[in-house]
Amino acid sequence: MSNAPPPRRRLLPHPLMSALLLVCWLWLNNTLAPGQIVLGAALAIAIPAFTRRFWPDPLPVHRPGKLLAFGALLLYDIVVANLQVAGLILGPLSRLAPAFVRVPLDLRSDFGATVLASTVTLTPGTISVDIEDDGSGGRVLVVHALRCLDPAALVHSIKDRYERRLMEILE
Repeated sequence: MSNAPPPRRRLLPHPLMSALLLVCWLWLNNTLAPGQIVLGAALAIAIPAFTRRFWPDPLPVHRPGKLLAFGALLLYDIVVANLQVAGLILGPLSRLAPAFVRVPLDLRSDFGATVLASTVTLTPGTISVDIEDDGSGGRVLVVHALRCLDPAALVHSIKDRYERRLMEILE
């Protein structure tokens, strides 16, 4: 018996990702020109095929409805954080309070920890620096924040807004 995926899965290992990539390509180019459709389709097939080994198969999404709600929350947070960072950059330097914060992770899977780190990085004003072992068998996400007046509040925010929701979706 062979463990090779069926031919359809080899060409489109993640069909929803391919569809999303095609839609995003056409949206960003603001055209439905045949050449852009062909180029977008080629990218939508090639990118998931080349990155297939980085994705768990099957994707461990247990609650797709909660994934949509998480996406909406993340989009809202990105817009709000962009406005806050713009205010910080345009204001006096004294308003900046950069800090590194260590967020203990309850997520067990590597994929979940990667999604959380990516989520934090997508939100302007914060960036994931590393995922470290905490010395007792757990992991810690190291985050740099552009303005962090209360490290405990930032840890609580990341765990409550993102990690808890990701645990519901992925584990």
